[in-house]
Amino acid sequence: MVSVAAALGVALLMDKFHFRGLISPFLFALAVAAWYGGSRHAILALIVSVLSYDFFLTEPRYSLAVTAADIPDVVIFTVFAALVAWFAAVRRRAEHDLRIARDKLAVEVVERTQQASLLDLTHDSIFVRDADFIITYWNRGAEELYGFTREQALGKPSQELLRTEFPIPLEELREELFRTGRWDGELKRITAGGVEVIVATRWSVRRDDEGRPAAILETSNNVTERRRREEQIENLNRELAKRSTALEGSNKELEAFAYSISHDLRAPLRHMAGFTELLHKSAAATLNEKSQRYVTMIMEAAKRMGNLIDDLLAFSRIGRAEAHNSIVSLEQLAQEAMAEARQDANQRKIVWKVDHLPAWYGDRSMLRLALVNLVSNAVKFTRTRPEAEIEVGCTNHKQDEVVLFVKDNGVGFDMKYSNKLFGVFQRLHPPDAFEGTGIGLATVQRIVHRHGGRIWAESAVDHGATFYFSLSKPQGVES
Repeated sequence: MVSVAAALGVALLMDKFHFRGLISPFLFALAVAAWYGGSRHAILALIVSVLSYDFFLTEPRYSLAVTAADIPDVVIFTVFAALVAWFAAVRRRAEHDLRIARDKLAVEVVERTQQASLLDLTHDSIFVRDADFIITYWNRGAEELYGFTREQALGKPSQELLRTEFPIPLEELREELFRTGRWDGELKRITAGGVEVIVATRWSVRRDDEGRPAAILETSNNVTERRRREEQIENLNRELAKRSTALEGSNKELEAFAYSISHDLRAPLRHMAGFTELLHKSAAATLNEKSQRYVTMIMEAAKRMGNLIDDLLAFSRIGRAEAHNSIVSLEQLAQEAMAEARQDANQRKIVWKVDHLPAWYGDRSMLRLALVNLVSNAVKFTRTRPEAEIEVGCTNHKQDEVVLFVKDNGVGFDMKYSNKLFGVFQRLHPPDAFEGTGIGLATVQRIVHRHGGRIWAESAVDHGATFYFSLSKPQGVES
């Protein structure tokens, strides 16, 4: 009410000096009340102003009586004063809303600036385009990846600036992007230096209040080196597949050749051994000691050759035979192998030991042959010991793998020759010291490989040997 009181004072002073426009101070007072006090203060100021003007400035003075002649002036004053108050209130409200919007905008600018600063900290390429693919934001990661500065990129169509090679036509990509709001894939682009790069990119669409596409956010990572390595790996895999196919064919040819040769050799060898034995029986009385020794050597050589052919045939069959896998008791197979080896022990003093072995999944006949060969080797190479010790055990038993060993206290071997152990016809001891064809360990290795495992040995000269082999189990098979 201070503004109305001040307006009344000014109006009385103006009336005293006979100035016109006595209504002006009241209109100003109404504007001030509406501006600072709001609608309720403006209405109250309007009522007080009308009463004050009528009481102090309208004849008869000091009376609230209104004559018919005064009604138009009062109405005009009231309407005009109400319009001024309304305009002042609306203007004040608009400026208040504008100030709030300006404050919000300032806050949003600060937030966007902070977000842009954070986006500049990442090494990922991030930029924003409008619905026409014109670049509106370009972060530091995009500068590092593509080589264009922010000033060079802003306002440019991205596909033209980066000479983008799309996996599908751009119109189809754009249609899918605006329909789903997302798109991701790999693109080829050219940097500012003219270098081609491959990027894994993700696009997201931001829409306005009416649902129309307003901006497209793109984040990208450089996957050029990864794609090159993948292509190299694919090429190597293709080359490896070709070589594997060729090697498999060669192996089959070699196995067929060995099988055929072995069969072709058996008949003449049998004839040679048979006729040599007949010669020995019929002419033994007429042959001198030296000739008889020659005949004996021929018979032993024929026998050794027969053993080589038999072992070679067995080795060939292992590669061609179909595996009949089932759950087998490895402990029982070890006992059977030892029982078979005892027959060739010639009453020797041997300490046998079989540890607890698990049941496993594999071909029973093949695994039995592998254990028989290893145990027979142990019996053979402990021949020089007054008391041989042979043990079959297990060092590792997992869900998908088991490791077995055959250990002896025999003559052993030098580990520098261990790479020859599992080759066909390879021997580390002279034939006159220990008999054999040199195929047994190669057969064991082939059996172990067919069961997804590997075989190795540890030894020292005159300190025995231990042969280890692992067996793998296919997934989904329970022991």
